[in-house]
Amino acid sequence: MNYRMITYIMGQIFKVVGLFMFLPVLVGFIYGEDHVIMSFGIPILILMCVGLLTTVKKPKNNSVFSMEGFVSVAASWIGVSMIGALPFVISGEIPDYPSALFETVSGFTTTGATILSDIESMSRASLFWRAFTHWLGGMGILMFVLAIMSSNDARTMHMMRAECAGPKVGRLVSKSSFSARILYGIYITLTVSETVLLICGGMPIYDAVIHSCSSAGTGGFSIYGDSIGHYNSLYIEMVVAVFILLFGVNFNLYYYIIIRKFSLAFKNEEVRWYFGIIAAATAVITINVAHLYSSFGDALRHAFFMTASTITSTGFATADTAQWPVFSQTLMLLLMFVGSCAGSTGGGMKVSRILIILKAGIKELKYIINPRAVATVKMDGKPVEKDIVRGATSYLILFVMLMCTSLLLISLDKYSIEESLSAVVTCMNNIGFGVGRFGPAGGFGELSAFSKIVLCFDMLLGRLEIYPVILLFAARKR
Repeated sequence: MNYRMITYIMGQIFKVVGLFMFLPVLVGFIYGEDHVIMSFGIPILILMCVGLLTTVKKPKNNSVFSMEGFVSVAASWIGVSMIGALPFVISGEIPDYPSALFETVSGFTTTGATILSDIESMSRASLFWRAFTHWLGGMGILMFVLAIMSSNDARTMHMMRAECAGPKVGRLVSKSSFSARILYGIYITLTVSETVLLICGGMPIYDAVIHSCSSAGTGGFSIYGDSIGHYNSLYIEMVVAVFILLFGVNFNLYYYIIIRKFSLAFKNEEVRWYFGIIAAATAVITINVAHLYSSFGDALRHAFFMTASTITSTGFATADTAQWPVFSQTLMLLLMFVGSCAGSTGGGMKVSRILIILKAGIKELKYIINPRAVATVKMDGKPVEKDIVRGATSYLILFVMLMCTSLLLISLDKYSIEESLSAVVTCMNNIGFGVGRFGPAGGFGELSAFSKIVLCFDMLLGRLEIYPVILLFAARKR
């Protein structure tokens, strides 16, 4: 294990996050919030000092293999989350460190679950930092570092595998660093476009930036307790819904569209299923909840928004789903598991992984019926490698095992089985809201410190897709 290179990579990430932390300081100065000097100054100093000390000299042995890539990513995410929580504690806005850590991990992992009961009382600087962690975590902190630095391509690929979501990670172009720049260019373009459209819809500039950052990371942190529903604007809801759906699409497809390879983009099976599931779920939920609203149009409006928010793991809300029929709540729970596309900023199991697992199951059924039959798992008309199929099924097994373990630990807080399960599911799938007291109208503030720490690990497991976090604790010196 090349520990020196791991600390070097972590140092680079710490420096980048430290520089980004100057943004909420600027916001604080604009709105006359003097506390930002201390509350953000100390974490910035810690991040920059650690970053500079660990990167002052590049290691002679700069080899990075899968183990180093996974460990460096997991350790960096935990490190920046622990330091990123300090502004909330120092300012006194979230004086309880486990709660501040929960809020920060929820931000970086783009989960959107919150312990806050009075969001409006937070300072502008803290609310900006809270939402900006979504933007940083959406595409990946390490991905940004790779985008701005030139690195050995073999090293960067191992690190991209650890941070990018989905059963398979590939490059857009021959160089991984160039791929990262292209992806971040698309990411920034979509974020700016949404900001402009929200401003055109009458949303204040500060609000538009906050909600665009949250949308980009498919996180869901808002500056109001009633989320996007606060604006009561069909235009704003539709702009946000469309963009979170766009952020839930594999970013590689946007690159194919840019270079005019439309056939590669439109024949993608995962995207077709993604939008098909959204359309079907919206239609079914609309019919199921129609009696709760004054018109069919209102039912469709809320069903579409909440379906988009749930399947992309965003967590924005325009309705309290706890008031919906059990059928619709159950369907929403299933959408949490499915998630969005691989290679997007969304959470969940990913549509492609679900398709691979289902097709592998069908293949086995065919084999049982006719052992001589030759069947292969295909995606986009091409056979899927056996390693990818095995990886998808292994991921599902690990996911279920860890979910059951977390559920057992959370049950110590003596909540109902439905509420405890929803808390674990929403955190492991990086959704942001569950059912009951953990629904869109509730929060996670009443949980014990122990449960908050457990759910922090669940959020990291979901965002980094299990393996980096497990390997961090299983690492052994070679």
